[in-house]
Amino acid sequence: LHGNVWEWCEDRWHDDYEGAPEDARPWTDGASPYRVRRGGGWLGSAVYCRSANRVGYSPSRRSSYLGFRPCLGPLDP
Repeated sequence: LHGNVWEWCEDRWHDDYEGAPEDARPWTDGASPYRVRRGGGWLGSAVYCRSANRVGYSPSRRSSYLGFRPCLGPLDP
């Protein structure tokens, strides 16, 4: 995820990847009230503009440098 804004992910925040789904499903269980945002944005330093960069934020947080990327998964036949 590289682009002009940080991007919200469906995953809940976890400190590490231990216990994460291994089939690319969103990691939606856990007690954290925070959601993951990834990438980096136009307002931040270039060091944060990498797909491995992730932080946890409250879902109610809003800003001009935070967005989301809609996508469509496989359709059932």
